[in-house]
Amino acid sequence: MVIFVYFCMKIQNLYILNINNFTKQENGKSKKPDNYLVWAILCTILCCLPLGIVSIVYAAKVDGLYSSGDFDGAQEAADNAKKYAKYGAICGVVFGVLYLIVVIGGTFLSVANQ
Repeated sequence: MVIFVYFCMKIQNLYILNINNFTKQENGKSKKPDNYLVWAILCTILCCLPLGIVSIVYAAKVDGLYSSGDFDGAQEAADNAKKYAKYGAICGVVFGVLYLIVVIGGTFLSVANQ
């Protein structure tokens, strides 16, 4: 499941990279950045709770900062939300692999000792 979340983030990043050339609207106001709230919630539920919560906090700040006119702050909060969601997904994969190694290793040791 963690791998699915990671690939979804990669697909979304490719889409965002394609539209980054059009971030300015005609009136000079910056386009609202994606808040990555869905990825933050998925990271919290499926991968790594602490980093997912940090990602949710940053994702929740994006809309408020954009509405108040702090476009650079909104972009920075969006980047941080994305960064912590990605770190959480990586930690989830690493801990999942380590857990499997420990479980499989423990199973082999218990069978070998019999």
